[in-house]
Amino acid sequence: MVTERDVEHIAELADIGIRKEELGAFTGQFNAIIDYFDILDQVPAGPVIAHEIHNVLREDEVTPPLQVQEVLMNAGEHEDEFFKAPRVM
Repeated sequence: MVTERDVEHIAELADIGIRKEELGAFTGQFNAIIDYFDILDQVPAGPVIAHEIHNVLREDEVTPPLQVQEVLMNAGEHEDEFFKAPRVM
């Protein structure tokens, strides 16, 4: 069970400011989450069912690369053989 002191410690580690009046609510929420994990631990693990996977993608085809000028035709601006972008400071 998570205590209010535990919540304060976790908040300090995560650098999250929690006011004193919020401690009760957060403590309750932490404990509810932990209770859900306890419920999940009780679910029996059944056999893993493997589904047949069909390759729905196309086969790879090796094609010659685009020429630099073909690529730069789609650029807003370019300088020599490079894309030109706004300066970032």
